[in-house]
Amino acid sequence: MTVNLAPFPGSSLKPEAQNISALKQVLQTIDADSCPGSYNFHLHTINSDGRSQSEKVMEQAIAIGLKGLAITDHHSTKGYAQAQIWLDNWKLNHSKNNIAAPTLWTGAEINAELLNNDVHILAYAFDPQHPSLQPYLRGKGTEGSANYPAARVIEAIQEAGGLAVLAHPCRYRSTADKLIPEAARLGIDGVETYYAYGNPNPWKPSPKQTGLVKDLAETHGLLGTCGTDSHGLSLLVRI
Repeated sequence: MTVNLAPFPGSSLKPEAQNISALKQVLQTIDADSCPGSYNFHLHTINSDGRSQSEKVMEQAIAIGLKGLAITDHHSTKGYAQAQIWLDNWKLNHSKNNIAAPTLWTGAEINAELLNNDVHILAYAFDPQHPSLQPYLRGKGTEGSANYPAARVIEAIQEAGGLAVLAHPCRYRSTADKLIPEAARLGIDGVETYYAYGNPNPWKPSPKQTGLVKDLAETHGLLGTCGTDSHGLSLLVRI
């Protein structure tokens, strides 16, 4: 059974996956314990460099009891689209039980240039059909093109109605205390505050980096996100 993802013709209502207001409310409550048991805003499927199929991601999200998540494949929303169809069907088939379905937001991970660093910018709650994002959703990076500067990536995400978030800000050549202020100056919406840089198992955000990024986010009025950056078969760890 195929489910139409678009709203009714003529309707101004956006799908739940593009509800930016609801996402902002969630992000304002995120803390070090939110991921991976309640929320996960950074994970990959076989549609980029992950090992899990989208349907398996959603099955696992429900089994874990996630309240919300975003599939953030590199330069692709195919994983999101597959997961949305699966989730809509699951809701239809489980309408009489008491298991709460997680909120699934649109997501993607896009590379960009920031202070001569190749950084990754996470996009959330955007319209995947918006013309501004089409150069970034072709399954490949944008190095060396007019679309590559971070300012343009941020602008494109926001033009499509979404939030732009700097991924894992302590993983680049330049330090977070340089990158985050510059990203904020360019109008970015948030930073990935809670991230496990050493890939621990069980997953736990790195204390030193978390403290630094959280302080910088607060200083610049940015939202904070969390995510395991899962590339494997488990959403609970990165690998």
